[in-house]
Amino acid sequence: MGKEQKKLVLGAASVVFLLLLTCLYAALFTSNSMPFKSWKQKLSNWRSIGSKRPDEGMKVRDSLEFLLRRLVRGEDRIKLDTTGFSCHSDLHSELCLVNKPVRIDDNGLTVYIPSSDSSINRTVKPYANRDDATAMSRVSSVQIVNGDADLPACHFSHNVPAVVFCAGGFAGNLFHEINEVIIPLFITSRHFQSHLKFVITDYKSCVHCFPGAVVGLKYHGNLAMNTTDIPGGYSMLDFKQFLRKCYNLKIKNVFEIKREKPILILISRQKSRKFLNEDEMVAMLVELGFQVVVTRPERMSNLNKFAKLLNSCSVLVGAHGAGLTNEVFLPSGAVVLQVVPLGLEWASTNYFSAPARGMGVQYLEYKIEPEESSV
Repeated sequence: MGKEQKKLVLGAASVVFLLLLTCLYAALFTSNSMPFKSWKQKLSNWRSIGSKRPDEGMKVRDSLEFLLRRLVRGEDRIKLDTTGFSCHSDLHSELCLVNKPVRIDDNGLTVYIPSSDSSINRTVKPYANRDDATAMSRVSSVQIVNGDADLPACHFSHNVPAVVFCAGGFAGNLFHEINEVIIPLFITSRHFQSHLKFVITDYKSCVHCFPGAVVGLKYHGNLAMNTTDIPGGYSMLDFKQFLRKCYNLKIKNVFEIKREKPILILISRQKSRKFLNEDEMVAMLVELGFQVVVTRPERMSNLNKFAKLLNSCSVLVGAHGAGLTNEVFLPSGAVVLQVVPLGLEWASTNYFSAPARGMGVQYLEYKIEPEESSV
């Protein structure tokens, strides 16, 4: 990837991602990190966050092998146990595991594995949307290579494994950040309980050494988790609990909300899929007894504040679009009403309708008829 394209990746993701990433680590940035300002500053060097594992020696090795092997099954697990290296790929993502010491050189994004096995050599794009060529064109490749004699010297050594992933692709869009980075990170790394280091993107040339590594992220579909295929058996309800803890949200169930008028949030789009009769809609909803909060993109950009409003909300209404991803912050039992534009039935069902059930959210939809559309 050229220098210009790398800059696009570095500037793509938003503060939303940083906040959630910080929660996933359950720790602060290391003392030599830059202030909490922007993605471009944050990703200008390798960033490692986490807490140190107290175990030493064989206890560390046994525990690491156990944690890594939980991410694969069948032949992939057997290969990891017998060779120390295994890769699993499917339609959406690719995941490579190493349970032996590795050296990660951020000058060229290369993972060196001490081995004479040439079958280890592999190129991985660690982003959970590999079936989308446009997204993957914005993702840096990570080279996994075998090496015995010509391994680079370690500049930094760590006693916890690395999880290598990319924050490029379609990051910068709320749906894609949560769907293709945050949820896959949760699936892949939650069971490590912060005993790891996240490795994102690099500029400064140095070599980091780890006792093991995970290159890539597991992905289970749009805003979804397959409980039977996650170490620890986590579900989307567990992910919502994780979000509540991150943002200090108090309300778990909509029945806990004590208000004279329930809050209804109407997502107002100003360009595509805009409600031409928005004022009439608001008047009707107020007449029905709701406290209506009309929300535009600039308000949603401060997710720290907006998440608290969503947590006190009983109904979320909007046309199909990334703004409906905010259903992950709604209390259980709340209602999402999606307005389905012409020609977007499949996307509306797969991106927001089907996932809502796994989140404990009630789902309704209104399909636009041809005579109702300005298209």
